[in-house]
Parts: sequence; structure tokens; C-alpha cells
Amino acid sequence: MPISLFRRRTSVGRLVAVVLAMAVTPAVHAQSADAQAGPQAGEARIQAAIDGLDVLARRTLAEFGLPGLAVAVVHQGKTVFAQGYGLRELGKPGKVDADTVFQIASLSKSVAASVVAQQVGEGVVSWDTPVVRHLPWFTLSDPWVGSHVTIGDLFAHRSGLPDHAGDDLETIGFSRREILERLAQLPLNAYRDSYAYTNFGLTTAAEAVAVAAGTDWARLSEQALYAPLGMTRTSSRFEDYLARDNRALGHAYVDGAFRDLQRRRPDAQSPAGGVSSTARDMARWMAMVLANGRHEGKTVIKDTALLPALSPQVVSGRSDTADRLPSFYGFGTGVGVSGDGSVMLSHSGMFVLGTGTNYMMSPAHDLGIVVLSNGSGVGAVEAVSAEFMDLAINGDVTRDWAGGYRGLFEAQALNAPAGSTVGKTPPASPEASAPLSDLVGRYVSAYFGEAQVDLVEDALVLTLGPSGQTFDLTHWSGNSFVFPVFNEERPYGSRSTVTFDLSGEPASMQVEFLNDTGLGSFTRAVD
Repeated sequence: MPISLFRRRTSVGRLVAVVLAMAVTPAVHAQSADAQAGPQAGEARIQAAIDGLDVLARRTLAEFGLPGLAVAVVHQGKTVFAQGYGLRELGKPGKVDADTVFQIASLSKSVAASVVAQQVGEGVVSWDTPVVRHLPWFTLSDPWVGSHVTIGDLFAHRSGLPDHAGDDLETIGFSRREILERLAQLPLNAYRDSYAYTNFGLTTAAEAVAVAAGTDWARLSEQALYAPLGMTRTSSRFEDYLARDNRALGHAYVDGAFRDLQRRRPDAQSPAGGVSSTARDMARWMAMVLANGRHEGKTVIKDTALLPALSPQVVSGRSDTADRLPSFYGFGTGVGVSGDGSVMLSHSGMFVLGTGTNYMMSPAHDLGIVVLSNGSGVGAVEAVSAEFMDLAINGDVTRDWAGGYRGLFEAQALNAPAGSTVGKTPPASPEASAPLSDLVGRYVSAYFGEAQVDLVEDALVLTLGPSGQTFDLTHWSGNSFVFPVFNEERPYGSRSTVTFDLSGEPASMQVEFLNDTGLGSFTRAVD
């Protein structure tokens, strides 16, 4: 199946694996001094890392030019550090503190896994429950896989769905149910033998759990997790985030600087990316996870239900050399190895429209750090977590984490404009197009629905999706036109082509930024 020239967001899925693999690199080479000097030395290193965290956070804020940052650390069941830095919104006086609400992006997946684990412990579902048991309308392009894929499969990204399946539908306004129904049209990779990061695959599983519980996902999250842990400023609804007075606004990364350009509205994929929370609230969640599901002496999640989420379920990143370990993914959680060979749990989150988040937890050391920012992912939050954990576990900073993560994010080009014509100038002598009136009409796609091309004041206007997004088309050459596009999938400065084909009957058009999986062609309807 043809893939468009648009940059795929596969890099975001790979980033979760690569971030974890990079964070644990010292594990192969470094030996923890705990084994030699005993637990007191280990506690001294952890305290030294905590003592240096304020300087590390301030340095990172300045070095990366972030708008704001919030950091919290838990150790032995207590929040031992919780502070905010910088501004909630550039150009305005409101400062970030430990109770500032951030959109936490894909850290939502780990939080959602805890919600599911609580329901597994209650016997409502199991990790092995097929989603069709509670969503009988759900299927995939291979009906057998559709009928067998489980809650765990989808939380581990091993369903076979392609990378970021359904995200393109979200960008043009489809609802959660509409997106989940359309996943059946996507080609599948190997079931349970491949890893591809899918927001709406995981959302499908969470939706099945909510139905099994007889409620909606946001309410279930409150009842099962947020209320029992006292996470009073955490929500799975975007409207609750907007209602907070002390909230951080997202800033996209454009031409080397952060700018407040557009809000990210992630309700459609709420279980995978729609949680908003604070550093202090996330510390409560980390303490519960590190305590094997207990909070203030009470069991919130049964340890036998939580453990699978924290255990390797699929290889998420293969070894690229013999001296490097692979990385793994559990259920909504990255699983790797820390500097002393013990387990490191981790996840990163990013919105192109303005969020970068990360946590790292070491169960063996009963230690966790969460870092939230209101700037698009540039490697800053990962650098703070990794340097802190390196110092706490290894007793030294073993590499340039800020430089390493900055280079990783730049190499992945997550904030770079995308499109086959980006950076190119229009042809000096373009081929003439067909008469514009010949290109007008209603076009249809089984996957993307209807699109409309109209002639408005001698120029073409394209309308896409249920939300009626409009794009002014500019002639490029022949029957190809271009337009700027900026959304969560396409960073600021991106440009898409629309190419019309009048040679067939009926005519068709291909929209580049919707063609990542080869489904971006629309056929003109014969009315």
C-alpha cells in the first residue's frame, strides 16, 4: 500500500521506546554502588539527587527556553520534592507551581492502565478479555483478530493496528465512536508479533472497560483512581482542564522558540492522551504504583492485577547493537532496566501543540520522578528525569542527558514542518490546471467520509471532516494544489498537496496529509 511523502508520526511511538532505551544505557556498563556500600550509601545518593534537583530544573528551563516546568519526586511512599518553575503562559505573570494543571499527553496511558488494573482486581474484566465482549460492534480488517483482540493486546500496542491508527480521523473532527468503527478499514500488521503505538487502539480497550463497568471512561477514572488517591486536580475531561484557574497553556515549538498558537482538545482519545493533572497529583499516583497498588495503608489496586501492567508484554524497541538491551512495553507502561540492573518504568508524552511530559520510576529503590512542561516535546523533561535517576542510582551523571535528548528529538523531527513541498518554491513555469470549475464537487472516502471542493472568488476551497475544516488551495502545477496545515499531527509550517485526477470516471483527488496509510484518495460523487 502506498505511503505518502508526508512525515509519518511513527517517530512518536518509537520515541517512547527510544527514550527508555536511552535512559537505561548505563545499565549495561555501570554497577550500582549499593551492592558494594550498602543501603545507607544508596540513600545518600538519592538525597544528593533530590538536593540537586532545584538547580537541575532551573538549568533545564533556561537551557531549553521552556515556558514552564513542574517536578515532583516520591520516595518510600512520600512526596519528597514538588516544585514549579517558569510561567503558565508566556507573556503573562501567572507562575507554575506544584499544583498547576498540565495536559499530560501520553502519560495518560499509564494512568489509564491503573484504572483498568483496578477493574481487573474487582473482577469486572481481565487483561485477557476480548473487547468485543463489551463492544460487539467493534471489528478489524481481519475479522478473526477483531474477535480475539484483548484489552491487554490493545494496551500493549500489539494488536496489529498501524502506528497512530485513527489519529488522522481525530484531526478532522471525528468522534471517538466514529473513529473506533473506522479502524476496521486499516491494514493490519502481525497480531501479537508486532508493536505499533496506537492511541485509538488503547482507547478501544478503555472504552470496553467503561462499558463493562456501566459508566463512561472519565467517570470510571474518577471513581476507580482519582478519588481514592486524592488526585483532586486530575481529570479525563478537557472541559475540566479549561475550568481550572491554575492551569498551564500549551506552547508549540516553532523556529527554535515556544509559541502559544492552538489548544489541543484530546477528548476523543482521552484514555490515551486526555488526562490533565499536576505534579503533586501525579506523585500520589507514582507512590501508589511503587507501593504495588496501596495508598495510605489501603489497597486501591490488587497487586496481582497491577503487576501485568508493569511487566514486559511486547518488545517495543529492538537492540541495534549487541551491547544494548531491547526495550519493552507493558500495559500502558514502558519497561526497561536501570543503572544497577533493576527495573525502570517510564513513559513520555508529547503534544505538538504544546506539551512535553515524562516519568521514571525505580521500584527497587522505591523512587519516582515526574516532570511536566507546557512546551512541545524537545527532550527537556526526559533529560531532567534521566539525570536525576542517573545521579540517584549510579551516584554520578554518566552522560550529557540534555544534549543527548535534544539530539534525539531533533533527529526524530517531531516539531519540524512536514509535506512534500515544504522548503520548495513553486515552479517558475507551472503547468496549467484543468478549468477550476471541472474540479468542483463532492468527494467521498469510505474512511474519511465526505469532502467538498468549492469555487469561491476564482479559487478552490477544500472542506474536510465532520467539523467542516476549510482550506484555501493555491495552485502548484498541473492539477496539484497546496495549502498550509497545522494540527497535532502536522507541526506549524507544514504544507499538504491536493492532486486531482480527471482521467478516470468518476474523477478523484488525493489529499497528501491524509494519505499516511494510503487511504487519502477521494472519489467524486455522482449526484
